[in-house]
Formats: sequence, structure tokens, C-alpha cells
Amino acid sequence: MNAYDIILKKRRGAKLTEDELRFMTIGFTKGDIPDYQMSAFLMAVCFNSLDTEETRALTLAMMNSGEVYSISREVGGICIDKHSTGGVGDKTTLVVAPVCAACGVYVPKMSGRGLGHTGGTIDKLESIPGFLTDITHSQFVKIVRETGFSVMSQTKDLVPADRKIYALRDVTATVDSIPLICSSIMSKKLALGADGIVLDVKVGSGAFMKTVPEAEKLAESMLSLAKEFKKRSAALISDMEMPLGRAVGNALEVAESCDVLKGRTKGALRDVCVDLASNMLYIAGKGDIESCREMANKAIDSGKAFECFERSVSMQGGNTQALHKYSLMGKAADTAVVYAPSEGYISAIDAEGTGLAALALGAGRRRKGDAVDHTAGIRLLKTVGDYVYEGDEIATLYTSSKADTEQIAADFQRYVLITVSQPRRREHIFSVLRA
Repeated sequence: MNAYDIILKKRRGAKLTEDELRFMTIGFTKGDIPDYQMSAFLMAVCFNSLDTEETRALTLAMMNSGEVYSISREVGGICIDKHSTGGVGDKTTLVVAPVCAACGVYVPKMSGRGLGHTGGTIDKLESIPGFLTDITHSQFVKIVRETGFSVMSQTKDLVPADRKIYALRDVTATVDSIPLICSSIMSKKLALGADGIVLDVKVGSGAFMKTVPEAEKLAESMLSLAKEFKKRSAALISDMEMPLGRAVGNALEVAESCDVLKGRTKGALRDVCVDLASNMLYIAGKGDIESCREMANKAIDSGKAFECFERSVSMQGGNTQALHKYSLMGKAADTAVVYAPSEGYISAIDAEGTGLAALALGAGRRRKGDAVDHTAGIRLLKTVGDYVYEGDEIATLYTSSKADTEQIAADFQRYVLITVSQPRRREHIFSVLRA
């Protein structure tokens, strides 16, 4: 068996065996297969795809490339994991995890950093002074057991194959293959060993999946894998045509999440978080979906969810005073206001464009290893459905980097569509799929 023959076989559209997929995965992880051969293999997969059995075999090989845990057994209770396929202003983990914890369901979460126009949960949490995401597995288990949830960086021994393969996919234009996305996500979820998984599959301009059918196809692939591995699961297809919430950027998003957890902020962000949390509680066996939604709302309104967030932040070294006095997360050196170029209703705010504007301000990274400006980002002062007059303030830009705020403000104006007629209300959740 050799890499050349396997690449040729997939390039011709033939079905690969479990042994062949394991050979490519483990060989590349160990360094026996060079980057150029794995790049060719990934491109062949992009062109000819993988069927259900091949996707399962690739996921299994990736999962077994490192340590495999049973987090539920270690914690001693029902654990439900959650994953988002990524978007702009997507800070749902910061709300959903403490909400579920307050309702008696453990949430162990390994998250990543942002790349390009999409944000990363780890970057957001590191806006909190002192917060440590690079913790040991035993520390992770202790924090989950004592506070109900923890968010940490992916460890080096958990699915090392995914870390190496994803880095290559990112530079070879092979990120948007459904089987590769599916195996990347599910190998990490299965290796952690939670009882169930809720997937937030984003669709729209700010997401990998641009149409609902694409998003549902990806969701169905992941749910099929979860079912095969006897994991309870659900997938929500959610809107990413516009940013989620009114804040885009690390410290800004932490502050907005705190406001939701304190019951101060309602709207799309809270609605989506409650939908996600209620599905997590539902597959954890806490009741029917409506009673779970009621539990989630009560956890926020009672203040218990925010208390869980504070405890977890404290155990991970974070300064909890910053969760009350947001300026402790840093103050941007420069700000700029974006004005409405005309009168009318805001009918759309392009999510991808907003993410690119935040990236230009320093809120994200263009390449892995780039530094992130935690103070940088965008706060939306107006949102879709609002009526504005020419010259009204519609957004504030923040940065402590050397960014051309005047040009970014001009660019951002183009991402906001203003029309004479009032836009129709958009649904935040398009569909819910369950295994």
C-alpha cells in the first residue's frame, strides 16, 4: 500500500477502503507522507467526494490518531457538547454553556481560534484578563465537574491528524468539502466522549455553507455519524446572512454575552442561544423541547447562568471584575463612526463584509500565528429593520491597531443595504434536524 496508488484511485473516483484511509491519515500525522501528497489527496476528495462509509472510516482514523476520552465518565454526569460551523459575531458558546450548566447538564467544550473573517471562541475568552485556555485535561475535567462547564484549547494529543490536515486544507483551497468538514468536526467531538452533540450549522454570506440545502446536507452527514457512534444529537440550521447580535470582535462579544446572561439584552442573539440550549437540554433528557426552553430562559432571568459563567472564568484564572466593568478587557486606542449614506430601512447587513471589516480593524488573523487585537471590532448601533435618516450613526469601529478606519468605515457602508420598503422579518433558525 502506498500514497501514490491511493491518490490515483480517488482521483479516478473509486471508493477507498478503511485501511487505505487509515494509511493516509496516520501516515501523514506521523510525517511518513509528505505535504504534497496529502494536498493531492485532499484535492481528489474535493473533486470526487467520499461516500458515507468512506467518511466514517476517515473520521474513525482521525479520531484514533491521538487520545480518546470518555468525558462523561470522568465528570460523572450527562455531558453534552456543542459545535458551531463558524460565523460573524457568533458568541453563542459563551451563553449556551453556562445556561446548560445552570440547568444541571455538563458542557465540556474544546474550541478553536478564529481565522479569516470568522471569530474564534478562544480569542474571545482570552480578552478576559488572566483567562487560561491552555489547560491540562485533568484541570479541564475538574472545572467541568465543579462549575458545570469549561472551554479550553484543543490539546496536542486530541486528534492530531485534524490539526495537521486542517492546516493543509486552509492553504490548498480544500476547506469547503462536506466530507472533510464532517470528519474534522466529528472526529474531535467523538474523541472527547460526551453523551450527545448539538450542532449549529450556519448558512449565509458569513458561513462556509451558502445555501440551506448545503447546510442540511452537512448536518445530515454529521448526524448520521453521531447516530452510528450511539451519540444523541441534533443540528440547528441557523442564519448567518447578517452578524449575530450587535457586537463583532473579541472583547465586544464577551461584553455582549455578559449582557445576555444578565438578562439585559434580548433579540436574535438570546433567541438563538435559547434554541441551542433547549436542544442540548432536550437530548440530555431534561424534558420536552418546550419545557427545556422554559428552563433555559429561567436560567438567564434568575441570574444562575451568569453565576456559572463567573465561577468557570474564575477557575480558569480570569478576572471576574472584567465581566462587570468591561473596560478592564481593554480600551481601543482609536474609534470611528459609520454614518447612514441615505434614508430608509436597513434591509441587510452583509455578514462576510462585516467580518472582513472587523478583520481589517485587527479583530482577527489572516494567517495562523498572527496576533489579535482584543479591543478591535464593530458595534452595530442600528440593525436590520431599523429606519434611519441620512447621517445617522449606524455603527462604531474600534481598534488599537494601525488600521485605516476612514477606509474601513467607507467599506462598511457598502455592506449595509438601505431600502425604501421595510424588510420582511428573517427567521433565526431555518430548521432543526435530529438523529
